[in-house]
Amino acid sequence: MTASVQDSRLKRRFELWDSNGDGTIDRSDYESEARRILQGFGEQENSPKGRALLSAYTSMWETLADKAGSSPQGEVTLQQFIQITEREIVQAGDAGFDRNLRPSIEAIVDIADTDGDGEVSSAEFKRWMRAAGVDERQAEQSFQQLDTNHSGTLSVEELVDAVRDYHQGKHDINLLGK
Repeated sequence: MTASVQDSRLKRRFELWDSNGDGTIDRSDYESEARRILQGFGEQENSPKGRALLSAYTSMWETLADKAGSSPQGEVTLQQFIQITEREIVQAGDAGFDRNLRPSIEAIVDIADTDGDGEVSSAEFKRWMRAAGVDERQAEQSFQQLDTNHSGTLSVEELVDAVRDYHQGKHDINLLGK
């Protein structure tokens, strides 16, 4: 993947987190996304799954803030976000992804699996994507592309791999929205 495509994806991810549009992200932006996901599934913040998701997002933010030389209550600019994410997740490969993003993805999947069968159905996936800002048509297309064995469901590992592979440029299945 070219650096410009990667930067474009990272810029889009940054824009989704920058919920107030001020050109920086902070802890509240990460917490807002976690709360949108919780609301999208009707999950309470103080439930075990809700606490796990908020904790994973807070931890992700604190790592980013630390790498940027900012305090946990500070801010990170787009340039800092791109540089740190490229170094810590993209260039660090699977180990970087596992260290920085896997806990959040696993916590989201735990919430998205509303029927508790250990798999995420198309409907559950669409709810997740809608909470993340992806429209239903795009979410359906993405699900169909990810469900390579046509089982009608995605395992936790398939979803973790899909998010990792998207961010590492191994596929172009849109998981961020427009």
